[in-house]
Formats: sequence, C-alpha cells, structure tokens
Amino acid sequence: MAAYLTRLHHISLHVSNAEKIANDLVSKFRFSLFATRLTGRSRQLALRKGGAIFVVNERPDPRGVGLNEELPGITGKYPPGPHRVKYNRDHRAQCLYDVCPPHPVDTVSNVCFEVEDVERSFGALRHLGCNFLVPPTTVQDEGGLVTYSVLKSVVGNVCHTLIDRTKYEGSFLPGFDVVESSSGAEEDASCPITHFDHITYACPRRTTHRVMRWYEELFGFQRFFIDSNEDVDEGFVINQEGIGLRLTAMEYWKCSEAGIALPSVDKKEPDCKFVIAESLPEQGRNQVDTFLEKHQSPGIQHIGLYTKNIVSTAHTMAEAGVHFFSPPSAYYTEVGKQQEIEEAGHNPQMLARHGILLDTDLHQDPSSQAASTENR
Repeated sequence: MAAYLTRLHHISLHVSNAEKIANDLVSKFRFSLFATRLTGRSRQLALRKGGAIFVVNERPDPRGVGLNEELPGITGKYPPGPHRVKYNRDHRAQCLYDVCPPHPVDTVSNVCFEVEDVERSFGALRHLGCNFLVPPTTVQDEGGLVTYSVLKSVVGNVCHTLIDRTKYEGSFLPGFDVVESSSGAEEDASCPITHFDHITYACPRRTTHRVMRWYEELFGFQRFFIDSNEDVDEGFVINQEGIGLRLTAMEYWKCSEAGIALPSVDKKEPDCKFVIAESLPEQGRNQVDTFLEKHQSPGIQHIGLYTKNIVSTAHTMAEAGVHFFSPPSAYYTEVGKQQEIEEAGHNPQMLARHGILLDTDLHQDPSSQAASTENR
C-alpha cells in the first residue's frame, strides 16, 4: 500500500448554511460544538460526539475558489521533490484542511485520515498517479504544527485529507478556536453514540470493483463481508419490492502496520467501514439513483453512527425532532422475525415503535450450541 492510515480523524460537510446544520447536530443528534474557525472568507465549525467529529464548512460565494482551482498561496504545479507550504494562524484561506466542492447542493465530501508521514504518503500516492488538490502544507499555532495534504478520490467529489498531528498538542487543529474544553468522550446514557460506524458511497452501476481496487492498492483496505452468504463478486444483494441495491463493504482498521488507534470510547470497535452501494437495473429508480442525479456524480450517500443503545438513541433523537424512516409493520410479523428479535434480547413491539430493524446470524450454524444463546 502507498499510505498507512492510523485513524479516521473527521468527516467534512460543505453546506450553504453552516449554523443551521450545526444547530441540528447539537439539538437533534446531541453533538457538541467544540471548535470554530471564523474569518471574513470562511466559516468552519467542528462538532463532536464521542470519537465522531464533523467539520461543517459553509460554502463560499460562487465567485470563490472551486474544486479544481488553485487555493491562494498554493500552486497546482509543484516540483517532484519534497514540497511544503507553511501557513501561520493568521492565514485567511477559504477552507483549511479541505477544498470546496463545486456542487450547488449540500454535500459530505471529505473523509480525513491521520497518517504517520504526510510527505512520504504524498510522494508514494502521486507516483501512482493520484491527483492532489493541496500539496503537503503545514499549519501552526501556539499548540504546535500540523501537516496535511488533500487528494481527490476515485469516487466523484469525495476527497481525502491526509493529516499528521503528532507534533500538535492542541485540542483540535491549528487555526481553530476551541470553544469548549470537554473531551467529548463523556458517556451520554440517553444517546450513547461513540464513533462513526460506516460511510456509504452511492456509485453508478458496475463501478464497485474499480472503487474497491483503488482503496485496496493505495490504502490497504480489505473486503468486509456484510453477510456470511454474500457472493464474492456480486456483493450483498437486496432485491425486494421497491428496493434494489448491491452493497459491497471494505474496512481499513486491520491494515496499519502499527495497529490502528481507535477513536471509539471503549477502544474495542473497528474504526470505520466503507460501503459501496449500486442500484439494480430491474428495480427502477431508488435512493442511489436519486443521489447520483442530484449530486451529478458519485459521493457519500449516508454515514452510520455507532451507538451502544439503539432504542434509547432512536427515542432521544425522535423526541428532539429527527425524522426516521418507518419500515412496513409486516416486517415485525414475518415468519421467524419475532423469535429472532426476542432471542437477540429485544422486544419486537419496542423496535416496531421506533422503526428499528434487526438482523442476526443466530441461526446461521444450527449445529453450534452457542448459536442459540450468543448475540453475534
């Protein structure tokens, strides 16, 4: 692999109204605003819950810098040797640690990874033909310095910021003002979200294997099987009335040579999985096709949040105004489903009340005595 990832640092949103999105994350999803970067040309808000961090960027004026344009002070043509641009705390670039996508709709377009050596990763990835939108760049303040670069992924408008903050002792990143001193990892009994569970890409049909190869070759991602009966080539196929999806998953947490540093509270869960979703042609339009049409390219369709108590979390969020999709009531009365839910330790009526779906592999191996008692 060309770059060794150590952990997922944050996920960036680019929106027209950063304050509204931040308020929704705080009031409905129980995130805490803990750092801000406000200048005459930019508004970046960092929100945290457990190990999950969102950076909400307000899109600049349409006359501002586009995705493939040059940032002030950075040239797109740089020599093949080591390259470093230094910025101090007073730099007023539109968007630190990221670039602004050109799409007119609100979008999630950057997944930031921590790496051990940004310049080494930059050299290796560029040698393999990667398109870098920001070369290795150092930002510093009184807490130390951080080096980062931004490369364009193989998925539509998705970029990846590679960042090294081993020489930084501040709470977040240089250039941001910390507005809350809490670590963000304190237990929230009513809404115990601990970290990002997965990120799902909406992609055109027959592009999954190309995306998988890119992440495998450059970052050492490995295939993650969603279902024990999943076909290696076809992935996990959901072919039901009104739903036609092909899902293929990958993960990176086993790939680091030194072992990954997990952001989750209990340090026992894998950092994050990536899922590639394609629509099936025989089922007509669905959520993947709708996303591709609105964004005019592949991209991040949704983000899964890991919670230690899904019933409490769903109830708390619903009370705060979060709208959840309601599955058909027949789902909870399907043959064997009620028994499956009860054997997993849940109440079918309670799950139905909150619209929670449940799948287990309790009966995948009937010969195992533990299969009927262990919730795997």
